[in-house]
Amino acid sequence: MRARFLFALSSLVLACGDDVSGSGGDGGSGGTAAPEPLPPLTRAPLTTDERLVVTRAPEMAGTYDPRLPEDMDAMLASGYGDYTLAAGEAVVTRTQDGTAAPPPGPNATRLARFVHFADIQLADDESPARIVNADSPDATSGAFRPQEGHECRIMNAAVRTINKVHETFPIDAVVLGGDNADNAQTNEVDWVLAILSGSASVSCDSGDDDDPKPGPANDPKDAFYADGLKMPWVWVTGNHDVLQQGNFMPLPKEADYLASYCGTGTRDWSEPGGPTIIGDVVPDPQRKPLSGQEVLEKVRADGDGHGVTAEAAAAGRAFYAYDVPGTPIRFLVVDTAAPTGSAEGLIHQSEIDTFLQPALDAAEAEGKYVIVTSHHASSKLTDGGEFGGTAQPDAVLPDPFRDLLAGYPNLLMHLAGHTHVHRVTLVDAPSSTGQYWEVETSALADYPNQLRLIEIWDLDNGFLSIRSVVLDYQTENDPVAEDGRRRAISDFTSGWTGDAAGAANERNVELYVPKP
Repeated sequence: MRARFLFALSSLVLACGDDVSGSGGDGGSGGTAAPEPLPPLTRAPLTTDERLVVTRAPEMAGTYDPRLPEDMDAMLASGYGDYTLAAGEAVVTRTQDGTAAPPPGPNATRLARFVHFADIQLADDESPARIVNADSPDATSGAFRPQEGHECRIMNAAVRTINKVHETFPIDAVVLGGDNADNAQTNEVDWVLAILSGSASVSCDSGDDDDPKPGPANDPKDAFYADGLKMPWVWVTGNHDVLQQGNFMPLPKEADYLASYCGTGTRDWSEPGGPTIIGDVVPDPQRKPLSGQEVLEKVRADGDGHGVTAEAAAAGRAFYAYDVPGTPIRFLVVDTAAPTGSAEGLIHQSEIDTFLQPALDAAEAEGKYVIVTSHHASSKLTDGGEFGGTAQPDAVLPDPFRDLLAGYPNLLMHLAGHTHVHRVTLVDAPSSTGQYWEVETSALADYPNQLRLIEIWDLDNGFLSIRSVVLDYQTENDPVAEDGRRRAISDFTSGWTGDAAGAANERNVELYVPKP
């Protein structure tokens, strides 16, 4: 899966040298004029109405290497990135006991509508802290994505799509899924905030002032106008937001981020196609790695703070409650990123005792419906001792975590990312008669590059429901984002990354929850 790296990396050591004494340019904008906003989207269909379907069957990896610009050009010319528009996909109804769902009552009411926006993994693909040469079709496939240089424009296209959907189906909030940045870098987090909150000019370029295709607004290193989301959004921390390549503590390796040399592969956008290089790079102080505290302080200082409390920022751990305005829905944000290293999830018992259990008790007492959201699903909780990490004696493992959640009848679901797969699991708590839904959303970073639009309904028949429809982002009037989409599809059809679309009953679904 693209969210992590495993034992193949254990032999890699970054061969990086000098400290930095420079900064990046203006992104090859072709001049000083501010970029123009794109024309508004004219449409943003739900996948119940229309969906993107790739036209080439995936093959075994080996014919082409997506890291090589000449191979990527050949793949695109051969149709590896092609797709067609197909009829929509129906919503599949699922109940906890497997029986037929009862019809809605006469006063069924929608309580909230929000978007789950997971695993953007926006990368500074020119950083000397990259490890592109570790990329493979196997467990290390997240070391490189052929579309990662386009990810800022892809993310902006997703924001514009959410805003267009909002015109027809008003959205109360957007909830991130963690792994918003890819490598815990200052500039990556700054770019994420600028695109989500809006900016007159965003330049996702570092080091030298690159302009691979001369002129403005025609390549991924050109500055662009970011519309920003038209509704509140909530921060969730993932392992890539606070760890080097999502695995290693970054601050001990700060010199690697600020170096003028890289020995494990980064990209050179001064050359056509941004080839992988080993050697000298232009250093940039904006690549400085961030601690969890520094990440949350940045987010809290942006706009309305996006749910981050002063206590969370001081602790460097993203634990907080967020009430969706005007609704009975409360999100409990749980930080499962392991600050001591490892791509997998980590929660300390002290964090259960001081935050999660009291927050669950308070929500139940106040009559709130709860959605627990974290980067990792319960199956990915460990003791922190996986590759790159250090075992923690008070780590909470999957079964105790599931038992805790299942004890609250007002819990609607646990919402997660990390696996880059659309998945819906009915969790049977091991030491309880309770059940609840666990919903995972695929990544924007990898095929199928989708988001979830989720509605919560009171069906007026003794049940609540969770209605989820996945969204394809729209690239109308944005050829750079469209080029990025085709590269992402090529990565999939060439066999370098797996299919994360999930089964039909895990994408567009309606999940029934007994009303407490």
